Amino acid sequence: MADFLVINLPANAADPAHWVVVDGHGTRKSEAVTGQLAEAQAAARELPVIVLVPGSDVTTASIDLPVKAGARLRAAVPFALEDQLATDIEELHFATGTHRDSGLLPVAVAARHTVDGWLERLHAAGIYPSRLIPDYHGVQRVPNTMSMLAAEGRVMLNDGGDLEFALEGVAPSDALSIAGLLSDDAAERTDAGQTDAEQTDGGQTDEKPPPARHLVVWCDAQTAEAQQHDFNALRNELDSVDVHLLDDNGFARLAATVAAGAGINLLQGPYGKKTELAGVLRPWRIAAGLLLATAILGLAGKGVDYLQLARQQTAVQEQYVALYQQLTGDSRAPADPVATAESLLRRLGGNNSRPNQVFLPSLMQLASAVSENRAAAVEAISYRAGVVDIRLSAPDVATLDKIQKLISDSERFNASIQATNQDADGKIDSRIQIRDAGV
Repeated sequence: MADFLVINLPANAADPAHWVVVDGHGTRKSEAVTGQLAEAQAAARELPVIVLVPGSDVTTASIDLPVKAGARLRAAVPFALEDQLATDIEELHFATGTHRDSGLLPVAVAARHTVDGWLERLHAAGIYPSRLIPDYHGVQRVPNTMSMLAAEGRVMLNDGGDLEFALEGVAPSDALSIAGLLSDDAAERTDAGQTDAEQTDGGQTDEKPPPARHLVVWCDAQTAEAQQHDFNALRNELDSVDVHLLDDNGFARLAATVAAGAGINLLQGPYGKKTELAGVLRPWRIAAGLLLATAILGLAGKGVDYLQLARQQTAVQEQYVALYQQLTGDSRAPADPVATAESLLRRLGGNNSRPNQVFLPSLMQLASAVSENRAAAVEAISYRAGVVDIRLSAPDVATLDKIQKLISDSERFNASIQATNQDADGKIDSRIQIRDAGV
């Protein structure tokens, strides 16, 4: 399971950030660290990054849209929420999650300049996140149970269904009341610190009590002590209230939930194209560099091969011209080598087609063999009755053997050394005979 570096981005750029490594199951793999964003960049080099942004700047709503996904959905969402928003939709960024069991679609809304500011701060620190998620989306969602995280003067809540939000400077009961999760008279009693036993008959109403609900709260020790009276009052209004103390400000719990896949990623639309691409490419930068180096080396190798083939072609052409000039006594190079060779064959063999099948191919094989042994030189060539006689000058017998073997290895011709003589300069004058292997 992949590991993620989860960073909590503070609302105030001067405040420290928090980060921790968590795997895709939500298991913490390191201790939470507090420091400046530039310090988190070192840990972000090898891991995909998830950033929790201040939830106070993000609104989450649920809408009913028949469109499931794609460009039509992105176009429809702003207009579906336009009446609920005080800001011009042109100034807002909309990101969608996956449809919930209720059929509603969750949508996170934030001001474009706010998202731009977050990304500028992160990029300036060398951090390129793959996901940008409102921090309160890290509150664990439990069906039919209200989940709350209260710490450092903030209350984050989801109702186990389609509602989730964050508020600052309010008591837990106030957050539930604002969300409509408590009846009005229940909210009044919790505000007054009164229980059912303390209510007089005149204070009772005929309204039906709210549905039976359960509340699970995670909070730091300071909040637990400050809100103890509020939690006791809520126990009289709900079926159960379970309070769990946190060792920190709750960041590690939020990080574990989002690493396991919870939350709406704000990097969509105009932000997703740039940021998601960067997130995908960063882990592959070494492989991409190696691939580029391999491509460059391959092209260089092809270039070297091309130069070698070009030199070999030039050598073969030179050998052909030399052979042509020896046969014809013409000092000029033929303009059309193929047509010239065919004309020469016709002159040598008349209308007999056999010379065309032996002589020209044997010359090509000879030229190839001599081009690989450039110390040898062709002195004369003659053709008669399907046999090609060649006079060669070579520096030694070994060179002659190589030429004879190269011609015979073609399996088209048999080449044999008929005679060898050493001249006054030490060179070997020889006669090689080439025949069709099928004769």
